Amino acid sequence: LRMERRTNPMTIVSVTILAEPCTLAAYRRMLAACLLRFDRFRRVPRQDAVGGLWVDDPYFELEAHVGEIELPGEGTQADLERLVGELVATPLDPSRPRWRFDLVPHFRGGSVSIMRMHHCYADGIALVKLFLGMTSTDPAHDPVGDVAPRHVHGDDRSLPWLRGLSGPAADFVADVVHGSQELVEAALHGLRHPLDALGEAQKTASDVGGVAGELAALLALPDDPPTPLRGELGARRQVAWIPPLPLREVRTVGRALGATINDVLLSVVAGALGRYLREIGTDTTGLVIRATVPVNLRPADEEMRLGNRFGLVLLDLPVGLGHPLERLHAVRASMQALKGSRQPAATFAVLNALGRLPEALEQLAIDTLSRKATAVISNVPGPRQRLYLCGKPIAEMYFWVPQSGSIGLGISILTYVDEVLFGLVADRQLVPDPHRVIDLFDAELERLALLTVLGAAHARPPRLPA
Repeated sequence: LRMERRTNPMTIVSVTILAEPCTLAAYRRMLAACLLRFDRFRRVPRQDAVGGLWVDDPYFELEAHVGEIELPGEGTQADLERLVGELVATPLDPSRPRWRFDLVPHFRGGSVSIMRMHHCYADGIALVKLFLGMTSTDPAHDPVGDVAPRHVHGDDRSLPWLRGLSGPAADFVADVVHGSQELVEAALHGLRHPLDALGEAQKTASDVGGVAGELAALLALPDDPPTPLRGELGARRQVAWIPPLPLREVRTVGRALGATINDVLLSVVAGALGRYLREIGTDTTGLVIRATVPVNLRPADEEMRLGNRFGLVLLDLPVGLGHPLERLHAVRASMQALKGSRQPAATFAVLNALGRLPEALEQLAIDTLSRKATAVISNVPGPRQRLYLCGKPIAEMYFWVPQSGSIGLGISILTYVDEVLFGLVADRQLVPDPHRVIDLFDAELERLALLTVLGAAHARPPRLPA
């Protein structure tokens, strides 16, 4: 709640394109059954002196949160992108439960579901599980009938941030949180006194333990280099997406080069951002920018729970490397370095401890940390089978998690069946035409695939000009 800003609403947004038309009545029936069994969706989040709590909305009506929007213009993808961009930038009403679903009834012979959910209700992994509960793999099967009629109370009497975790990651987080107040206070002293930051972080590392070492490393990082992708934010957003790309091609490239699917996809992102910067006249020689990547901290077998249980890592994107193979090797090395890192658990503990400190100090910390990255990248492995929503086949899915602080660029990657779906959201002042960026993703994947097919993986990449 405290991270909410007019220039960066903390809203998760998804766009689900259905291949066949859906009615508003069926849409509302499905959402009533799948959402309202959770008490949280009838409640309003409120801040108080020690954090926050959930308050029942005595005037709650489903119709106030689920509506229909006719697509303006000729009903093209560009028209839909403009509509979604406007919705992304529109804060949710703080006097009501902060979520909304809108149905675009007519789009390319089908319909579109647009979800907006404030991040305080749930993180991306929880919302994916919630969404999967709304769908089926058989168009004749209605999953609404499988939803238990009971209400799920969960942890809604307060805004907890630790209860319910289990497993090794949870044990580590619990140990970290026990001393996180002292950790954060020491870290904030470093933020206010930059010259003392390293010494304070080192002292904290010896006093608090391994997690402080992760925070020390974060504090020691310089701000991300200035590029046109960073700057003063406005209050308007734009979104864009491209047609799905073949997952088989990504998998083939990865196998041939000894890389994972994630390595290949993130290398494609770095390549596209680098080409865009060069096209608009930016010198990218030796340029490396960072992306904040959310990491799930929930046990794999955990039952459906709302709330937020994720950490963050900072990933280097070598946008200055023009050769696709050289760039892929660099991304793979960065990903390998992050494996086994305690950075996700450390950021989880620190962000939640910040929520218990005075708001001014929290804003200072968020501003400082957000200057160390240029983009937020979410990468979610989606269903391998075709899904149906309200009995209608899902053709494409896109989603965007919020950015925070001074970050104005978000990239989403979702695998669905045998395809990869890329989506982009950007502050309009930073990226006036988001398609100039995202349209390069396909080209970068093709370049990488071509080099792989030609056997260039076995050749030494050429040296880049100085």
